[in-house]
Amino acid sequence: MLLYRSAAWFAKGLREYTKSGYESASKDFVPDDLEVQVPGRSFLVTGGNSGIGKATAIEIAKRGGTVHLVCRDQNRAEGARGEIIRESGNRNIFLHIVDLSDPKAIWEFVENFKQEHTLHVLINNAGCMVNKRELTEDGLEKNFATNTLGVYVLTTALIPVLEKEHDSRVITVSSGGMLVQKLNTNDLQSERTAFNGTMVYAQNKRQQVVLTEHWARAHPAIHFSCMHPGWADTPGVRLSMPGFHASMGDRLRSAAQGADTVLWLALAPAATAQPSGLFFQGDFLPRCEGAQDPPSPNHPPLHETRIGNQCPHTCLLLEHRPHQLKRRN
Repeated sequence: MLLYRSAAWFAKGLREYTKSGYESASKDFVPDDLEVQVPGRSFLVTGGNSGIGKATAIEIAKRGGTVHLVCRDQNRAEGARGEIIRESGNRNIFLHIVDLSDPKAIWEFVENFKQEHTLHVLINNAGCMVNKRELTEDGLEKNFATNTLGVYVLTTALIPVLEKEHDSRVITVSSGGMLVQKLNTNDLQSERTAFNGTMVYAQNKRQQVVLTEHWARAHPAIHFSCMHPGWADTPGVRLSMPGFHASMGDRLRSAAQGADTVLWLALAPAATAQPSGLFFQGDFLPRCEGAQDPPSPNHPPLHETRIGNQCPHTCLLLEHRPHQLKRRN
């Protein structure tokens, strides 16, 4: 069944997730949706130093938005900030160096951030695909720590900040790869089976969709969405999936094309006409005339799954009993 799902998904991807899929869909985009200016609005973009995150930050900056880049590498982040300023002419670009696989570092960042800044839009773009099982200093599997727990901690911590503002939004960059994975909450740390980084990543991306649905129900004042950017030529893809990158070549989307739906969800007034909590992918074209609601992914509600209590449980464990986490070589 997994083999069939993977084959069907790949065939779908060749039609819809590639550069040609984007070019075909873009013929029907509503042209005025992104003709907006957003001075006075604040946007936080994780992983904004490269790829889709940087492309997103550039376009927001061009429209007058204040951009907060949350990155792990100081030098690369400073280089990206300079590039964004040069391309946009907007100097309201701020850097925050945070390891998003470290929940305590995220909590500390948010505590400092909310003392000095407002926030209208959070874009959870940063992620990783580690192909060999690695543990963080807290003893957490690195993919889960970054892609699921990190997104959970950052979003949960910033919700009170977002709820203070008008038209606040959260966009999480997931992946169409999650469609090949049914939600499995029995092995969140990838301990029980042979480790496959690609499948772990896909499972994390499914978890992000489940969390998005939960947040949308729990916090109606904020518009939540999750999206698949298509198959884009980014540093992350080149590093984590070199074989796929080489085989696809110039069929991959540009980073800017991958960022298009992120921008629509973050900027367009039309985006909030869609129900909160949806997953946007290739066969649903939200910027097209007459678009209907996308189908919901097939998985149980959050409260019926272990991930519904594992994330907060893990956070509490790290906060109060860090000595109980075992580090493995």
